[in-house]
Amino acid sequence: MIVTKDVILGGKVFSFETGRFAKQAHGAVMVRFADTMVLAAAVSAEQAKEGQDFFPLQVEFREKTSAAGKIPGGFFKREGRPTEKEILSSRLIDRPIRPMFPKTYFNETQILVTVYSSDSQHDGDVLGACAASAALMISNIPFDGPISEVRVGRVDGRLIINPTHDELEKSDLDVTVAGTEDSIVMVEGESLEISEADMLDALRFAHESIQVLCRAQVELAQILGTPKRAASSPQLPEGIAEEVQALATQRLINLSRTILTKEERSDATAQIYEEVNQALAEKYPEQTKAINEVIHDIERTVMRAMILDEGKRLDGRSPAHIRPITCEVSVLPRTHGSALFTRGETQSLTTTTLGTKLDEQILEGLFPDTTKRFMLHYNFPPFSVGEIGRLGSPGRREIGHGNLAERALKNLMPDENEFPYTIRVVSDILESNGSSSMATVCAGSLALFDAGVPLKRCVAGIAMGLVKEGERVAILSDILGNEDHLGDMDFKVAGTSKGITAFQMDIKIKGIGLDIMEKALAQAKEGRFHILNVMMQALDTPRPEISQYAPRLQTIKIPVDMIGPLIGPGGKNIRQLVKDTGAEIDIEDDGTVTVAAVQKESADKAIAAIRRMTEVPEVGKVYQAIVKKTTDFGAFVEILPGKEGLVHISQLDITRVAKVEDVVKVGDSIEVKLMRIDDEGRLNLSRKALLPGGEKAHEEIHRARERRDRHPHDKQRGPHKRR
Repeated sequence: MIVTKDVILGGKVFSFETGRFAKQAHGAVMVRFADTMVLAAAVSAEQAKEGQDFFPLQVEFREKTSAAGKIPGGFFKREGRPTEKEILSSRLIDRPIRPMFPKTYFNETQILVTVYSSDSQHDGDVLGACAASAALMISNIPFDGPISEVRVGRVDGRLIINPTHDELEKSDLDVTVAGTEDSIVMVEGESLEISEADMLDALRFAHESIQVLCRAQVELAQILGTPKRAASSPQLPEGIAEEVQALATQRLINLSRTILTKEERSDATAQIYEEVNQALAEKYPEQTKAINEVIHDIERTVMRAMILDEGKRLDGRSPAHIRPITCEVSVLPRTHGSALFTRGETQSLTTTTLGTKLDEQILEGLFPDTTKRFMLHYNFPPFSVGEIGRLGSPGRREIGHGNLAERALKNLMPDENEFPYTIRVVSDILESNGSSSMATVCAGSLALFDAGVPLKRCVAGIAMGLVKEGERVAILSDILGNEDHLGDMDFKVAGTSKGITAFQMDIKIKGIGLDIMEKALAQAKEGRFHILNVMMQALDTPRPEISQYAPRLQTIKIPVDMIGPLIGPGGKNIRQLVKDTGAEIDIEDDGTVTVAAVQKESADKAIAAIRRMTEVPEVGKVYQAIVKKTTDFGAFVEILPGKEGLVHISQLDITRVAKVEDVVKVGDSIEVKLMRIDDEGRLNLSRKALLPGGEKAHEEIHRARERRDRHPHDKQRGPHKRR
């Protein structure tokens, strides 16, 4: 049975359809908005694997290039490993859906979301989240949804739901919001230094549409009426919880009130786990998993109670207090810019590298192909948390954290006309106990200043946490790793002294209201300003000059019709020029030529050569020419690269020349003057005009030619035929 449910969203039809596609999946829904169509298919194993104590959820988002009428690039001509865009979209779907599954549901679950049609204006990521939620709603998989997801833009002060690609180009806001009918569960986006009030307005506006989409999913599920599976509810052995509490509670309370480093706290906590297990091993054999679950619950309860009851955190801080911060710049001598940002036990060593237009990243996908001149890459080596790990390509977490930091900084970048460099920032996390992505924002801002990048303003980021028990709420500034793990929210805000540039929120509970968001934003603003003040004591403005090791860029303009000759057949000329000068050369379609070289001499040499190669011959100008060929009637010489003209035998000397080779030979360098460019573009040159008396003789000949041209039928008229 094919079932559809349509709603109006932003003046356009948003359609859910099931029963036509992927009928063997446990739940499958095709969503359509304008001409973009996204299919989500959900399947879950019938049983959890024996001994499994976590929820193995896999969410994958894929874009078919055929959806936009394209063929994949590369040798194999088929879609390969997920792109960075697909990985980020997968995260946007995974994060709001994951908290909605029962905590005791451990069956392996897979949700595949695929864009099958794209109008290249509406992104499939938010549509995919709605499709995934709807697929779970109509399936028999336990799911405490629905959730819905929308994107909000703002053009000329007007908020827009699911704006087009063209509208986003003009928007000062790009925020993705996911939520249930009652609350917000996820936020991610960027903006052009908007205020906290504007941010809240965007969230309210988004939630109105989220409610409409959630109600549509409920109605779709009610029509189908598929019964849900029962999530397993494992029971602890009788008496074990009480005995664990008796052994562990007071020790964990004492530990929570002891100020320790991350490593010391981890060791002390592990010791409590080990000793409690040893004490109960004989009475409760093979119950290590159950014992550890009880200890973990006590640990969570103790930390949260201390925060809510006493306003005290694990490291002794109050809820709004920021850990000590140190900022250092120019810590790496041969990089173009570097900074070391340390906040508590979180540390980022970040570098900035300046490149040329040739270093820009090419972006391909369902939207129009483009290039990217600012890149930020985030690395999280295992030693940063005192562990041994396998090294490989960046994981989803690294890509997501790097993207958030990039969004925080990119809108503050100088215009390409002002600073025509490609810019790459790399953050290596050397220590981690609390938000390393926000440390990356701070270190990245300082490294850009250190590299001489004229960033509009300094940017700082802060991670906020939440502990909520009923009506009691505590908002935490600059959260620790334990507070993230045992708390209810991770809310990151980055911005300048003027406003917010990026934000991200994930929660572990079913959602929070806008009143809590408002308080969190206000507290985050205070923390951000404190961090900015510390950063600006280290370096408050961009350095006036770029590093001596960075390439110097010089730009000149050439006539558009000279681009081809400069490049040469098959790129021959430009390759030779790069080889001879050691400079990098980039040519734009409008005739803008950018020359990059670390050594000024190389750049000057390249620019001089380009000027010669693209110079337009000018009548009356003197050139140093090379003789290329001699004939009976004159010599062909090259006055500029690729530009030759004729020095007639009569123009070689002031006296009569019997043979051209008597005056010049192939390879000779001679001075010539451009006397005339005829209607066919041929260059008439003279050596004689530059010799003593030569100019006067040439003027006589020129006047005679003019008289002859005025009286073409008077053959007798001439300089020596007057009567």
